[in-house]
Amino acid sequence: MKLPCITMLATLLLTVPAAAQLQITPPATTPSAPAEKQKPKPPAPAKKKEAAPAPKPSSSPKPSASPKPATVIPAPPSDDPNVDLVFGAYQRGQYKTAFELATARAQGGDAKAMTMLGELYSNAMGIRRDYAKAAEWYKRAADSGDREAMFALAMLRISGRGGPVDKNEAVKLMASAAKLGEPKAAYNLALLYLDGQTLPQDIRRSAELLRQAADAGLPEAQYALATFYKEGTGVPKDPERAVRLLQAASLADNVDAEVEYAIAMFNGTGTPKNQPAAVALLRKASRQGSAIAQNRLAWVLINGVGTPVDKIEGFKWHLVAKTSGKGDPELDKQLSDLPADDRAKAEAAARKWLGSK
Repeated sequence: MKLPCITMLATLLLTVPAAAQLQITPPATTPSAPAEKQKPKPPAPAKKKEAAPAPKPSSSPKPSASPKPATVIPAPPSDDPNVDLVFGAYQRGQYKTAFELATARAQGGDAKAMTMLGELYSNAMGIRRDYAKAAEWYKRAADSGDREAMFALAMLRISGRGGPVDKNEAVKLMASAAKLGEPKAAYNLALLYLDGQTLPQDIRRSAELLRQAADAGLPEAQYALATFYKEGTGVPKDPERAVRLLQAASLADNVDAEVEYAIAMFNGTGTPKNQPAAVALLRKASRQGSAIAQNRLAWVLINGVGTPVDKIEGFKWHLVAKTSGKGDPELDKQLSDLPADDRAKAEAAARKWLGSK
């Protein structure tokens, strides 16, 4: 069974390859993508000299073989009246004040304040970083039923911060948090079922958990579930639903979703074709640093598909994408054939963009 792979939040659990991006196939053979963000792709179709670029789905890689811990930054919600002042100070960056207020409230048994102390200790906010103390406060809050603390403690347990690695406890905590409606816990648990390393692989259960997190508005889960519907993995194949999920994640500024949603609009796959809107979204994702978007944008600008021809701008993005590993021999050849003045302008524009990052 072909499995999709998923982009991760910086705050989440596993480093798994992102779902393979759809391609806008250039009018020349495009080489397989390198290991950039673990998104391998098969070679694109060969060039048709007269053909305009046309997006095309690519196959999906398998999940990565092993989990990799990442920084935990769960933010306690502000809807609890007992933590409003604490959370308000936290939001304003007044971490020492948040620490003092949370300490007083935690001593009175306030679970949200305990979670806040775990957050502050874990991320060295207003206090020296101390994962052991963070774990202590998260555990006290988790024992009091706080779902954010359960998830945060699970992340520490699976990464071995603040104590030994304990994947079994991490899974139990994550499952409890997911049952209580914590979307990040549901998302990470879905990845564990997809990965098949810590838990037995269960694609349908993974899809159920992704749906739970997606319905709660987590962009990464929306993007991941879109790949399931696009490929019919664990759910019936449904391109229209996949596109709706990509759109939702895109509106939340998930860059990978922006790229795939742009290409779906460019192709008219699961949504009405709208090439100008697709190009606009490719521009946005390119400015956000997506090398895949930069490469696709280069092709549409150079060929004038859905947008006026702009070879200097197009080759600028080609050169920028190349620095991130998205080289393209055909575009290199076309760049070498460009008049010297235009080539110099494109190179200068690329240097300016890269220098301003």
